[in-house]
Amino acid sequence: MTIPLSKHRILINGVEQSFHVAGRGPFCLVHSGGPGFHWSYMRMPQLEQMMTMVYIEPVGTGNSGALPDGDYSMPRYAYYAHQVAQHLGAQNPYFLGHSHGGFVGLQYALDYPKELGGLILYSSAPCMGPELGMEQVRQIELYAERWTDRSEAQEAKRAWMDLITGAAQDRESTLTVLQRLLPAFFGDYWNLPQEAEEWKAAIDFSVDPNRQPYTWDVRNLLDTVRIPTLILVGEYDFNCGPRWAAELAEKIPGSQLYTFKQGGHMNHVETPREFSQVVSDFVQLHPCD
Repeated sequence: MTIPLSKHRILINGVEQSFHVAGRGPFCLVHSGGPGFHWSYMRMPQLEQMMTMVYIEPVGTGNSGALPDGDYSMPRYAYYAHQVAQHLGAQNPYFLGHSHGGFVGLQYALDYPKELGGLILYSSAPCMGPELGMEQVRQIELYAERWTDRSEAQEAKRAWMDLITGAAQDRESTLTVLQRLLPAFFGDYWNLPQEAEEWKAAIDFSVDPNRQPYTWDVRNLLDTVRIPTLILVGEYDFNCGPRWAAELAEKIPGSQLYTFKQGGHMNHVETPREFSQVVSDFVQLHPCD
């Protein structure tokens, strides 16, 4: 049964913040990646059966407003997510962040250490900068080698190179590149569930030309994260893969690591039942106070 989705907009420091709510049970803030991906690619109907999912439209994305100063730093993203939680009266919510959204989740845990019931870092990393970029290039090369007989995989590799060299400058060109890149986001793009067709068609992206360059690295602070943490990663995730998941698991005390065998960057789409079960088990093991 599909649970109705309600749309909300609030004003935070003069900037419009949109978010969507669906489900029942404890609150879970959901933060998409990119930065720039629209929230809807992260909708997870199975998890809505057990949690009240709060799908945040990050500032600078979709129906949310842009930051006038272009300062899309991780503390700013975390602040806006925290304001959403306060507006809803969500005490000790879970935070499920995908990719760049996981960066925001880590920052949230560092900035508001006593205000999360659990942290779910999904295909994420503890840093954003040259080191992450070099690892992504290495992994996209391995991805192309694994699928040498697939022309779409070779095109996905070229699309990633176009993306990082600045070939996409606006929404339209970025979406064109993302459609070429899409196969690389999955462990096996050619055997996706039927539901993935609708998901692929709905992908959208926002580009704020005023966004300022920004690097981020919290590896020296990971041992201070003291809330229950689940780390999810696909075995073949080229974007934020097992290297980063292992480092997160090693440095965050008491964290739990789960690897989706032969999975990629979008396991909630590729293996939705397995994904939901792992998150459900974590939530049941660590109920919010």
